[in-house]
Amino acid sequence: MTNKVNIYNKINSFNKKIYISGDKSISIRSVLLASQAIGESRIYNILESEDVLNALKTIKKLGINYKKIKNCYRIKGYGLNGFNTKKKISINAGNSGTLARLILGLLINSKNEVTIVGDKSLSKRDFSRVTEPLKIFGANISSNKKKLPVKIFGSKFLRPIKYTETLGSAQCKSAVMLAALKTPGITKIKAKKSRNHTEIFFKNLKIPIKVLSKKDYDYIEITGENNFKGFDYTVPGDISSSSFFIVLTLLSQKSQLTLKNINTNNSRIGIIKILNKMNANIKLTNKKKYKGELISDLIVKSKRELKSINCPSSLNSSAIDEFLILFLVAAKARGVSTFRDLGELNKKESPRLDIAINFLRKIGIRVIRFKNNIKIYGNPKLNLKGEYDMKNFRKDHRVFMMSCIAALTLGGNWKIHDKDSINTSFPTFIELIKKIGARVN
Repeated sequence: MTNKVNIYNKINSFNKKIYISGDKSISIRSVLLASQAIGESRIYNILESEDVLNALKTIKKLGINYKKIKNCYRIKGYGLNGFNTKKKISINAGNSGTLARLILGLLINSKNEVTIVGDKSLSKRDFSRVTEPLKIFGANISSNKKKLPVKIFGSKFLRPIKYTETLGSAQCKSAVMLAALKTPGITKIKAKKSRNHTEIFFKNLKIPIKVLSKKDYDYIEITGENNFKGFDYTVPGDISSSSFFIVLTLLSQKSQLTLKNINTNNSRIGIIKILNKMNANIKLTNKKKYKGELISDLIVKSKRELKSINCPSSLNSSAIDEFLILFLVAAKARGVSTFRDLGELNKKESPRLDIAINFLRKIGIRVIRFKNNIKIYGNPKLNLKGEYDMKNFRKDHRVFMMSCIAALTLGGNWKIHDKDSINTSFPTFIELIKKIGARVN
């Protein structure tokens, strides 16, 4: 079977309603926390992507059993000391930085050495941002020049720490929070604003946590060594996956799309705030709180005239996974859009900032870069006629999906390689764009 798609036609006008797969960040967190609970947890609508399936394989390798019955994963935990690490084992996190970093936090008290490995892409990413604070807890950790493989041997004599997270990384913050679960005393964290799913989950599970939210930082205190019971949870739809369909609708002609039951946590909707500043009209309806998370339906309509943006860097952390598709909107907007402080993009599955700039230039858009800041000179009349062959993007799932949306909205004849990359985060992506009316082969 070929591992590429061909797109030769723009998508026709549509008016559809769709459901998006479960949120990846929350799916992984729900699996890991269920592994630490006492008793059975029942989790519904888990995203069945490679990253999440690797999380399930990981907990099973650590002695936690689960079974799937229809749309429900049942995970039986044995508490904060429930992992069975009687011998040295190796865990393959695949492409998932979330899994690799968060599981290190839970292995802070492992009884034997555990080695974390990953695929070629993950093995190039920096892990010192997680391993350094975990060492302060008392764990024995070694790495390959700050990268994978990472070996961790837990300690019986853990001590709480004071930690300042300055990167706006929810992965780093969450790894420390999970380590704090297993540590006696109070761990104190000062964290630059980032996704707060872990904090919300802790509160929902009645884990002792205090959060004081200030303008730029959150101050978090966690009292460790408090077991919690198994739980029921339904994972909401993923806003990052939704972003491709939001932009598909915005850049199409006379179209409307309703996306049902999407996680619209304020720390995740940077893309909606940015697009609405660019003259989009994305409405959140049927809002409801579910176990601390805000869930909404999104109504998106196509827009003839989008305007440029001087994007506040304060929105970066809440849109970090969506900038690739946002750059596509900037390419079609009127005026010059400016984005700043995007160095974290090059520390994702691929050097996304570099790839995005090359992509935009490839489709005829002028881009000026200064360090980690870029200016995109939009062209509202952008209409592609040529042939485009997208490959060598390190199998980054978001680059693949962004390329598909460009083909369906801007025109041209496209060959887009590494279709299987979407299995990392959004296996049903092709199926859904076909459902809306895209011709993809």
